[in-house]
Amino acid sequence: MTRRSRAREVALQLLFQHDHNAELEPAVVRDFLDRRLRLPELIRFAEEILNGVIQRRGEIDQRLAQVAENWSVERMAAVDRNVLRIGVFELLCQPDTPTKVIIDEAIELAKRYGSAESPAFVNGVLDRVAAGRQQGPA
Repeated sequence: MTRRSRAREVALQLLFQHDHNAELEPAVVRDFLDRRLRLPELIRFAEEILNGVIQRRGEIDQRLAQVAENWSVERMAAVDRNVLRIGVFELLCQPDTPTKVIIDEAIELAKRYGSAESPAFVNGVLDRVAAGRQQGPA
């Protein structure tokens, strides 16, 4: 697992917790990041993902709802939903990261934490988001 993959994994864990407890205590988040990542650049990357997803959640969820056929965001498994949120955030806000890398990283998180169906589901949804990204806003 690459270092940035590890930062994504830690961000996923915090987003999963945020789903169940909307108020994450900043000191608890800082301690979790420090213990799990240690390196300042990885902590910054995980914080960028965490804060970006939380701040842009409405926009991200709207994009997911547009492309996830027959699935509401609320009905998605919590792991899948948060893996997808990370992927959509990166597709929207990190233009220097190649689309293939973003999708591959999300699939790996889905394999590690989701169900047997999660990787294919995440791949299909993010492929549709990425197609929209390449064609411009919907």
